[in-house]
Amino acid sequence: MAGNVSEPGSRILGTGHYLPSKILTNQDLEKVMDTTDEWIVSRSGIRQRHIAAPEQASSDLATQAAQRALEAAGISAKDLDLIIVGTVTPDLPLPSTAMFVQRNLGTRKDCPGFDLTAACAGFIYGLSIADAFIRSGFATHVLVIGVELLSRIINWEDRSTCVLFGDGAGAVVVGPATGDGRGVLSTHIYGDGSMIDALKIPGGGSRMPFSQEVLNNKLHLVQMVGVDVFKYAVKALTASVQTALAKNHLAPSDVDWVIPHQANLRILEAVQHRTGIPKERFFINIDQTANTSSASVPIALDQAVRAGKVLPGQSLVFCALGGGIAWGSALVRW
Repeated sequence: MAGNVSEPGSRILGTGHYLPSKILTNQDLEKVMDTTDEWIVSRSGIRQRHIAAPEQASSDLATQAAQRALEAAGISAKDLDLIIVGTVTPDLPLPSTAMFVQRNLGTRKDCPGFDLTAACAGFIYGLSIADAFIRSGFATHVLVIGVELLSRIINWEDRSTCVLFGDGAGAVVVGPATGDGRGVLSTHIYGDGSMIDALKIPGGGSRMPFSQEVLNNKLHLVQMVGVDVFKYAVKALTASVQTALAKNHLAPSDVDWVIPHQANLRILEAVQHRTGIPKERFFINIDQTANTSSASVPIALDQAVRAGKVLPGQSLVFCALGGGIAWGSALVRW
């Protein structure tokens, strides 16, 4: 589905991210499972990942990222009109993680918020919704967060998946565009339910409620058919980036930065090759953060912004794909 395509109606006012202090390296994993640093790096590009402390929940990470984004945007929590949290690892099944963040930040008590589940595409989905709400006049300032504690839902006995993921949170504050051409130019979100079995957590929901059998068979943990996800990701991410460029009459050479979901370095290399966007314009942090799902794009964005790499007037493409299968892209003039 093509989202908003026109002159910018919204723009990103501030960014923030938070990574837990504990770092788990590939060498650490070598000591506890049958794997090697070389095996992990050659297949994914990952060298380390951050792991949340036992007392930390998703809302704790999200709040840290949100506070930094608010500070960067120069507004207070009281100015927020909506909070959107993309996550597959909520604090609780009920209520939403967004409500925990609302309480932690001290927003107005009538500030609405909700969670959305689009896995690794959660931030792109959230940004698309925020842009639409601002264009419609429903909201002036929207906080969009991607946060995951994937270390809590992966099977640490499955070396093919557990080495790929990490914990973290990223956030942006979205506000009205000012008419200078800078802002969210377009968003594009998609889904394909026929690929549900490629990446899922089968147990713990209404289809298979939590039980001793679910626990014994580890059905409450992530299951992934890596080959299927890899192939689909390359095709879908390439197409979504090309769609964003075409809708805005831009060529690959016009792109200053691609801020992609950090799932697998080989996927990103394939997307780079197929889109024709020079590899040096892809911002890559997967070696340091691993796959943080919905937090991936906003973490990378904030790191790029704070490193001084992203400059006013530059064209940025965001893209991500995750379970669902859900995917999307966005084009932003910074």
